[in-house]
Amino acid sequence: MMQQSKRLVKNKQLANHHLFANGLINSSTNSTIRKFNNCKFNHSEKKKETPSTSDDYHPSLNDFVAFCKRRGFAYQGSSLYGGLSGSFDYGTIGAQLKKNLKDLWWKDFVELRRDCVGIDTPIILHSKVWEKSGHIGNFTDPMVTCLSCHSRFEVENLLKRQQNPETKPTIDKMETAKEKIEWMNQNSSQVTCPCEKKANSWDKIRNFDMLFKTMYGPIEKEENTAYLRPETAQGIFINFNNVITTSRKRLPLGVGQIGKAFRNEISPRDFIFRQREFEQMELEYFCHPTQSSDYFKYWVNFCHEWLLKYGLKKDNVRIYTKTQDLAHYSKETSDIEYLFPFGWSEIWGIANRTDYDLQAHVQPSKKDKHTFEYVDPQTNEKYVPHVVEPSAGADRVLFAFLYDAYNVEEVPGEEKRVVLKIHPDLAPYKFAVFPLQKKPVELMSKAEEIYSQLASVVSTDYDVSSSIGVLYRRHDEIGTPYCITIDHQTLKDNTVTVRDRDTMKQIRMNINDIVTNPLHLLKNNPFN
Repeated sequence: MMQQSKRLVKNKQLANHHLFANGLINSSTNSTIRKFNNCKFNHSEKKKETPSTSDDYHPSLNDFVAFCKRRGFAYQGSSLYGGLSGSFDYGTIGAQLKKNLKDLWWKDFVELRRDCVGIDTPIILHSKVWEKSGHIGNFTDPMVTCLSCHSRFEVENLLKRQQNPETKPTIDKMETAKEKIEWMNQNSSQVTCPCEKKANSWDKIRNFDMLFKTMYGPIEKEENTAYLRPETAQGIFINFNNVITTSRKRLPLGVGQIGKAFRNEISPRDFIFRQREFEQMELEYFCHPTQSSDYFKYWVNFCHEWLLKYGLKKDNVRIYTKTQDLAHYSKETSDIEYLFPFGWSEIWGIANRTDYDLQAHVQPSKKDKHTFEYVDPQTNEKYVPHVVEPSAGADRVLFAFLYDAYNVEEVPGEEKRVVLKIHPDLAPYKFAVFPLQKKPVELMSKAEEIYSQLASVVSTDYDVSSSIGVLYRRHDEIGTPYCITIDHQTLKDNTVTVRDRDTMKQIRMNINDIVTNPLHLLKNNPFN
C-alpha cells in the first residue's frame, strides 16, 4: 500500500514536471504577439475618424446566415435541388477560413509539441470496431414525433426550445437525459411543437440509431455491412501500438487527427452547428492512469486559452463541468461552450476516457490479451494507458469565431459598415491588393507584381473590379486585415497606401518593408 501511494505521488510529480518542461503551464498565450517596432515605413497618415462599435450588437441567426451566404462563407448544400437538410457547402471564402482554422489547430496541437504526433485514418473502419466500442446498438438519441405535423425531434433539444413560463423553470433545472425523458413521458401535453398547428400531441419516445450504414464491397450481404464513422477517435485507439512502435515516442503522448464524421441527426439545425456530416479536430492523449486527472485539467485550460488566443471574447465562452449524465466511457467531462444566438452550446468537449476504449479493443484470445499494455522503458512498469480527449467540432468552432468577429459600426459621415474583426491568422485573405486605376498600365503591372510576391507567402486577393471604397468595404466584411493600394505615388517612390481593417486608418509604407516579411506585419500591427 505504501509503495502504491509513493508511486501515485511520483507519477503526479512526473506529470507536472512534463508540463513545465515543455513550457505548457503558466505560459502567456499572447506572448508571441510582439509590438511593431522594427519595420520601417514612410508616415503619410490620412486622418480618419475612428468608427464606433456597439459591443451589444448581435445579429439574429437568419441575418447571420444571409451574410455568410452573401459573402461566400457557406451555402445550403445541394441548393440547386431544393437543399439537403443538415448539409452545407463552404464557399470560396469559407473554405479558406476553415483550412486556416484546421492548420492552426494542427500546428498548435501537433506540430509545435514534442509530446504529440498526427495520424490519418479512414472514414470506413471494420464493423467490429464499432461493435467493440459500444456504438452499435448504443449510439442512439431519444426521439419523439409530433402527431400534428409529423416532424421528429430529439427530446432534449425539443425541451430546450420550450418557452412556456409555467414549464420552462422546471425544464431548466433538469440535468440528466433520464430526467428529461421521464418528464416528457408524464407531461407531453404541456410540450409545444414548433409547428404550433394543433393541440400538443406526441407519439411515444423511442431510440433512434444515429449510425449511417453502407455496404463495403460489391456484394450486399450482412457480413459486408459497414458504417460511416461517427467519431475519428476509434481510428486512433486501434492504431495505438502502431503509433508507439513507429514514432519511437514515450508516454505521455498525444495522437491528433482531423477528419470527417457522420451522425444521422434527428433534427439538424442552427446553420452549421448541427449537421449530419461534419469535421472533427480530435486529440487522444495517452498517459499513466494516475496522471489522467491532472492532464484532464491541463487540456481543459489549454483548449479554453487557445480559443481566447485566437480572438473569442472571454464573456462569450464558458467552461461547463458535467457532474451527471456523462458518456458511458467518461470518468470526467468538461464542455467549452459559446454563446450562440440560440444560446450556450458546446463547441469543444474534453473527456477523461480512462482505459475504456483500449480495453474494449483488447482481443479475447490469449495471444493478443496484452495488445495495449505499455511498458515504461525506465521503470519497466506495465499498464494500459488512460486517455484524455480534447475533441472539437471544426464547424462549430468556425461558427463561433465567425459570429464573434461580426461587427456593425457607425462611421461618422458614412453608412454603417459591417466588419469581420477576425484574428489575422484565421482571416481568409491576409492582404488585398488594388491598383487605384486601370491606367496607366504601369499601375496594373506594379500591383500584379506586389500581389505575386505576397501570394507566394500568404493568402492574398487581387481585385480591380470596383472603386476603392467598394473594395475596402467588401474586404472589411470578409475580414482582410490589410488592403494595399497602388497609386501614382507608388511609381515615384516605391510606397503604397496600407489600410487597416479595424481602425480604417491609412499609412504609406515602402513596398520592400511589406513583401520581404509580410508575416511580421501581420503579427505586429503598425496601427496600434
